[in-house]
Amino acid sequence: MKLLATGLLVLMAVIFAVSFALQARYPWLQYVRAASEGGMVGALADWFAVTALFRRPLGLKIPHTAIIPTRKNEIGESLGEFVEENFLSDAVVQEKLASVGVSRVVSGWLSQPANAHRLTNEIAGGLTGALSFLSDDEIRSVIEGLARTHLVGRDWSPQIGELASSVLATGHQHIAVDLLVDKAEQWLAANPESFTALVSKRLPSWLPSFVDRLVDDRVYREALKFVQSVQANPGHPLRKALDEYLLRLADDLQHDPAMMKRVEALKEQVLDDPRLRELAALAWQAIKDALTASLENPESALRLTIESTLVDVGTRLASDARLASTVDTWVANAASHLLASYRHDIAAVISETVSRWDGKEASQKIELQVGRDLQFIRINGTVVGSLAGLAIFAVAQGLLSAF
Repeated sequence: MKLLATGLLVLMAVIFAVSFALQARYPWLQYVRAASEGGMVGALADWFAVTALFRRPLGLKIPHTAIIPTRKNEIGESLGEFVEENFLSDAVVQEKLASVGVSRVVSGWLSQPANAHRLTNEIAGGLTGALSFLSDDEIRSVIEGLARTHLVGRDWSPQIGELASSVLATGHQHIAVDLLVDKAEQWLAANPESFTALVSKRLPSWLPSFVDRLVDDRVYREALKFVQSVQANPGHPLRKALDEYLLRLADDLQHDPAMMKRVEALKEQVLDDPRLRELAALAWQAIKDALTASLENPESALRLTIESTLVDVGTRLASDARLASTVDTWVANAASHLLASYRHDIAAVISETVSRWDGKEASQKIELQVGRDLQFIRINGTVVGSLAGLAIFAVAQGLLSAF
C-alpha cells in the first residue's frame, strides 16, 4: 500500500513535469498541470500527516511529529480512561447483563446432561489439581492453627456447663442412666463368676474358702438386687443423687474457677497428645485419598451427585422464575461490586501494557494494524488534491475570462 500511494505521487510528479513543459504549446495541458500539481500537494500533505503519527518525516525534528512513540504513555492512559468510562461503567454492564439473561443462558446450558457432564469433568479436574498442589504439612499446620485458635484459645467450661444444663433441664440424662443400668444388670446376670472373682480378690487371704463363697454370693445378690431396683424405680435415690451431682457439676463448670481450671488443663493435655496429632494427620490423608479417588472415577457417587445437582440447578432455573430472578439480581450486584472495586485496575491493564512497550515497537504494532487504511488516506489525498487543483484552476480561468 505504501508503494501504491508513493507510486501515485511519482505519477503526479511525472504528469506535472510533462504538462508544465508542454503547456505553452498545448494550452489545455494547463488543466492537467493544475490537477497534477494539486495531486502532488495532497499526496505530500497526507504523507506528512500519516508519517508524523509514527516517526519524524525525513528525520526532521518537527514539532508534533512521531506522536505515537513520544506520547505512547499518554495515549495508553487516555485509552484506558476511555474503556473505563464507556465500557466498564455500571450502567453499560447492567444493561448488557439484563439483555443477556444470565439465569436463562445458564439454565439452558446446564439442563443438558452432556454439558453438565462436561462441567463435572472440569470441576473434578480442578479439585484434583488443587488437592495435588496442597501440601500435607501445610494443611496439618493450618488445621492445628485453627484448632488452637478455636479450641485451645477458648474456655470450654462455660459452654459445656450451659450445654449440660440444657440437657439436664429436659431430662435427657435419664436415657443415658437407663442405658447404663440396663447394661450393668445384663452384665451381672450373665457374668456372676467374673463379679465374684473380683470380690474374692479383695478379701483377706486368711479367710476360709467357704466364707469367701458366702461373701461372694451375698455381695453378688445384693449388687444385682440393687441394680434391678435402680432399673425398676424411676425415683430411686441413686438416680436423684446422679441428677443432683450432674446439676452441681454443670453449675461448677460455669461458675467455679477451680473446676474451670481443671477442665482447661484436661483439654490442653488431650489436644497436646502426639497421638491426637497423628490421628488428625491420618484423618486428613484418608479424606484426601478418598476425595482424589472419587474425583478421578467418572462413575463415583461424588461425581454422579455433582452432575445430577448441576442438571437439577439448570432445570430449577428454567422452571422457577423467582429463583432465576434472584440469580440475575445476585449476578448484577456482584458485577456492580466488582466494577466499583476494580474498574480502575482493569482499565489500568491497558495503560500499563502500553507503557511497557518500547516507543518504536508500539509505533510498529499500531502501524501494522491500521497502516493499510492510512495509506488509503494518502491515495485519497492525491485524488482529492488533483480534483481540488483542477477545480481551483478552472474557476480562476473562468473568472479571468469574465473580466
